[in-house]
Amino acid sequence: MKGREKVKKKILKKLNDRYRLIIYNDTTFQSVWSMKLSRLRVFTITSLLSAIIVFLVILLIATTGLREYIPGYPKAEYRQMLVLSALKVDSLENELRQRDQFFNSIQAIVSGEVPEDNLFVDTTVQSNQVEFTEFNHDSVFQDKLLAEQTSLSLGTDNSRKLSLSQIHFFVPVKGVVSDKFNAAVNHFGTDLVSEPSARIYAILDGTVVFSGWTIETGYVIYIQHDADLISAYKHNSELLKNKGDRVRAGEAIAIIGSTGELSTGPHLHFELWHNGTALDPEEYIDF
Repeated sequence: MKGREKVKKKILKKLNDRYRLIIYNDTTFQSVWSMKLSRLRVFTITSLLSAIIVFLVILLIATTGLREYIPGYPKAEYRQMLVLSALKVDSLENELRQRDQFFNSIQAIVSGEVPEDNLFVDTTVQSNQVEFTEFNHDSVFQDKLLAEQTSLSLGTDNSRKLSLSQIHFFVPVKGVVSDKFNAAVNHFGTDLVSEPSARIYAILDGTVVFSGWTIETGYVIYIQHDADLISAYKHNSELLKNKGDRVRAGEAIAIIGSTGELSTGPHLHFELWHNGTALDPEEYIDF
C-alpha cells in the first residue's frame, strides 16, 4: 500500500512540476517571451484543442456536401429514390387493400350476404387536393377536355387553307429515331433520342392548348397550328411554355426527359395530327 501511495505521489509531483518555456533572441540572447507550463496543463490544453477540432470537423461534414463522400452515406439521388419508392409502396398497399375489400364484397353478394360498406377507403390525400387530366397517352383527341381545347381560334383566317406539302416544318429536336410511327399498335408518333437536357422546339407558329403533367406521359405540351394541325411533345423533363402562350417556329418549348409511366428512357415522343387524324411525322419532317 505504501509503495502504491509513493508511486501516486511521484506521478502527481511530475504532473505538477513547473517548467518555463522561454524564447530568446538568437543575436542578443535576450529573453523575448516566456511561459510557465506543467505536464498537467499541457495535457489539459491539448485535450481541449483536440476536442474543439473534432467538433468543428464533424460540424463541417454534417452541414456541407462533404457528407456525400463518407463511405456508406447514400447520395442525394439515392435518398430521393428511397422516398419515391416508399410513396409507391404506400400507394400499392392502399390499392391492394381496396382490391381485397372489393373482392370480399363481391363474394358476400354471391353468397347472399350483405356486403360491408367499405368499398371506398379514404386516403391521406384528398381528391380535391390533386388535379390530374386523364387522356390516352398516344391520342389527345380521344380526351374530351383536350378535344374542346383544340377548337380555339388562332386569330387567322379559317377560310385560308394551306396544303401540307406547302408547309415547312422545323425539326423539334436533333436526334435519332428509336421507334417509328405505327398506327396498328396505337403508336401514333415518332420517338426521338437526343442528348441529355436537349431543348425541344416548336415545329410551326401556334398556340399552346395544353401544358401540364399526365401520369402516363409525364410533362406534355400540345400546340395548335394553322391548317388544322396540332403537334404533341411528350415525356419532357421540363416545360418552358404555359397554356395560351403564342409560340414561333423554332422557339424552345420544353426540355427532353423521361417522365411518365410509359417512358423507358430519355427521349421525345412527337405526334402530328391533322383534322383529328394522326400523321406519320417522318413523311413531313426530315429528322
